[in-house]
Amino acid sequence: MFITYEEFAQRADGIRARIDSACRTAGRATGTIELLAVTKTHPAAAVEYAAKYGLCGVGENRVQEGIEKRAQVAATIRWELIGHLQTNKAKLAATHFDRIQSVDREKLLNQLDRAATEANRILPILLQINAGNDPAKFGADLADAPRLLETALLKKNLRVDGLMTIAPLGVDAATTADHAARTFNTLRGLRDDLAARFGVALRELSMGMTGDLEIAVATGSTLVRVGTALYGARDVTAATAG
Repeated sequence: MFITYEEFAQRADGIRARIDSACRTAGRATGTIELLAVTKTHPAAAVEYAAKYGLCGVGENRVQEGIEKRAQVAATIRWELIGHLQTNKAKLAATHFDRIQSVDREKLLNQLDRAATEANRILPILLQINAGNDPAKFGADLADAPRLLETALLKKNLRVDGLMTIAPLGVDAATTADHAARTFNTLRGLRDDLAARFGVALRELSMGMTGDLEIAVATGSTLVRVGTALYGARDVTAATAG
């Protein structure tokens, strides 16, 4: 049985408290970090809960699952694609999602720009960078990031809001924390370098999840992606192929 809204609100209060505490520790203003509810594999009620609580957006991993879920939800909320996007799903994603965080290659940029042009819209995106150099993670290599951004900035129907990354896991809590700190600091440095080089803001740094959000806040994250701590363990059997 899925959790109740009251359970969700209590969990969200706890996550917000963690974020605010991390902000104070880092000397950052509270309320400046967005909490993105990751609703993948959870029912449409998960999205309704997030909207009722006052969150601005939800994150889905799979295109088809997000499309089907969005059709069931009446609440107004921003839908973000945070999972790996296959090129052949680019048109669907550009049509049904409000922002795509997982843009990591030039071919995908071309497809998204074409789809956004056909839909007569400006599509916000984040460039996903494999800042932790993890072979198990998607994302553009650090060395390829300048060229990828340069290409993206030439696309008239795409708007680059910033960068996204996922930290590698370690063999234990200490190494996981070390990997996260190194990965997030690398992405922050890359963002600062690219922003100066290309004269663009790249305001959004989407980095940090349930287990490493304090580290992410300390290193400059503007958006943390949280699922399990809000909704509980995912029901993988409920996921629709995307």
